[in-house]
Amino acid sequence: MRDTSWVVHILLTCDDHDALVVNRDFPRETWKTTWAPKERQKIVTVKFVAMGLIVSACAALTVQAEEVRDTSLYVGMKSCRMCHKKATSGNQYAKWEAGPHSKTFTILASAEAKAIGAKLGVEDPQKSGKCLKCHSTAYHWTEKVQTEKVAVEAGVTCQSCHGPGKNYKSKKVMVDRKACIEKGMVYPATKSCTKCHNKESATWRDDRYTLKDGTKTGFDVKQAYEKIKHPNPQVHE
Repeated sequence: MRDTSWVVHILLTCDDHDALVVNRDFPRETWKTTWAPKERQKIVTVKFVAMGLIVSACAALTVQAEEVRDTSLYVGMKSCRMCHKKATSGNQYAKWEAGPHSKTFTILASAEAKAIGAKLGVEDPQKSGKCLKCHSTAYHWTEKVQTEKVAVEAGVTCQSCHGPGKNYKSKKVMVDRKACIEKGMVYPATKSCTKCHNKESATWRDDRYTLKDGTKTGFDVKQAYEKIKHPNPQVHE
C-alpha cells in the first residue's frame, strides 16, 4: 500500500458545523484546508497521511481543523492596556485585573493548588508546565514558555482568548471588527474557552454548571462568559 493524501476544503459556519468537499490530489503530503468561519477565510495546513485510504462518493469524512495561533505575534500587556483602560469604552483592562484570569498564576501558590499538584507529582505548581500550560498565556497551552512578550506571572491574559495581537492591535485596525478578524483576532473569543476548560483539567467537575433544563455539565460557555464579560458600550454586538 502506498501513502496517499487529500486536499480538503472545509467550510465552517459560525456555529462551527463542518461541511466538506473532498478532492484527490496525489502524491501530496499535506491537506490544505480553507477555514471560513462567517466573516473570513484563513488558510491553515495540517498533515495527514493515510495508508491505502479508499473513500467512496457516499463516505462521511470528519475533520477537526484547529486554528493556528502564531506565538511570534504576541505583544506585551501594555499594548492592550493603552486602549482598553478608558471608562467610556468599558475599561476592559480593569475588569480583567479584577477577574479570575488575572489570578491564575497567583492561585497556583495556594494550599489547594499544591495539594492538587502533589497528586499529579508536581512539587511546585508555579514552576510546572503541567499547570502553567493553562494558567499562563506565556506557555501557550504547552508545557514550556512560548513567548517572552507576556510575563508568566501575568496569568491568563487578553491574548489567550482574543489571539496574539501584533497584527490587529493598531487603532486603525481595532475600529473595524472585520479587519481585526482578518488580522488574527479570535472572534468570538469564547472559541478559546475549552482549550483549558475541559476534562483534562485537574479541577474538572462534571456538575460544575447547571443548565436551564436542570442538566448538570462541567462547562457552560454562556454562564462562564457572564463571570468575565467586559463589553465596550460603544460597540453594538
